[in-house]
Amino acid sequence: MLNQYEEKPSLQEKLDDFESACKAAGLKLTHQRLEIYHALVVALDHPSAETVYQRLKKRMPTISLDTIYRTLTTFESHGLIRKVQTAESQARFEAQMLQHHHLICDKCKEIIDFQWRVFDESNLPEAVTLWGKIQHKNVVLHGICDKCLQN
Repeated sequence: MLNQYEEKPSLQEKLDDFESACKAAGLKLTHQRLEIYHALVVALDHPSAETVYQRLKKRMPTISLDTIYRTLTTFESHGLIRKVQTAESQARFEAQMLQHHHLICDKCKEIIDFQWRVFDESNLPEAVTLWGKIQHKNVVLHGICDKCLQN
């Protein structure tokens, strides 16, 4: 298994892992599902369903926005992708499953991934551990990026 701080897997490794995960989950690996997943893997901008749709409809004119939404929901429910929590009304998605956190610009809405080993490896406060079982630690930081500050 890949350590969360080792090199990121290649595109082909991600697609191979996706195919294996679909088989393990009992999901058919359709052309549409593969294209939707591929669009997320190569995206650097944590796209919304609408953005994925706009990118794919050029190559796949018969694909519908509803198919994109249903597929992203299916992928998320099987742990194949993550929904990025934002303050926007539109959900944003990513295929990056290695442990990482997010910086969100409240002005331009850009989302940047970052790693924070100290946080990831730290123990949670006792009050949190007494609450129950924590399944995932994730930090989302909001602010204004340098590009927006300079404009």
